[in-house]
Amino acid sequence: MRTAPKFRRAAPIRRFARALAAFASLASFAAFAALALMPLLAAAEVSDPQDTARLEALAKSEAALQFPKLTERQRFLVGPIEAQLQHERCSRPIRPVVASPQHMKDRVMIELRCEDPKPWHMFVPVRIVGISPVAVAAHAIIAGTLIKAGDLKTEEHDISELPLGFLDDPSIAIGLTAARPIAGGAYLTNQQLVAAKAVQRGQSVTLIADAGGMSVRMAGRALSDGLMNQRVRVQNLSSGKIVEGIARSEQVVEIILQ
Repeated sequence: MRTAPKFRRAAPIRRFARALAAFASLASFAAFAALALMPLLAAAEVSDPQDTARLEALAKSEAALQFPKLTERQRFLVGPIEAQLQHERCSRPIRPVVASPQHMKDRVMIELRCEDPKPWHMFVPVRIVGISPVAVAAHAIIAGTLIKAGDLKTEEHDISELPLGFLDDPSIAIGLTAARPIAGGAYLTNQQLVAAKAVQRGQSVTLIADAGGMSVRMAGRALSDGLMNQRVRVQNLSSGKIVEGIARSEQVVEIILQ
């Protein structure tokens, strides 16, 4: 009489055990992933743009109580506060307070307090920025171009966004020369402009010299370029002598007597 193998039932049991282990591994991985993602989900919830706007509004409203009424050319600049949003939502109204009663004339630090059972707070900087007119290139300007009114337009921007030396009056630039290429829409600054040349090399000029209270005029030729009130070398066409003078206006050079 043949005896049945004892291991015939073992194969289904082993397959069931392997399936159970795989399910347990998947469940463990899902639980681990959920735990790992919880801080990211919480941060995303707190970083809601609506929450950011609400916090900015709270800080701005408290800052407005600390300064005289702003002019039409001023506004409050709040934050940034996005990097500080690492707290849970507050179930109670958030209370804004001035972090220090001694603040600067154009900026203040506002503390936003959440007084939940697990309280938290954050500090939000608020400052006053001014708005100014600024000369802007109406189109691309080639280096060496004499600036005319049609080359410029006027816009208003926050002073904090404007470069050093910006021109708040376009008329300042008219008649000056572009020292370098200027892109269309670029702010104009005094570093980009130079006075127009009063005298150009090779040009015929009138030389003026003060001789004992008398003004003497003579014909000359410029040997170098010169801006207004800049020293230039000139040649006296009568004597052939080369002297130095100061460009006083177009085609007029004042001789410097030694």
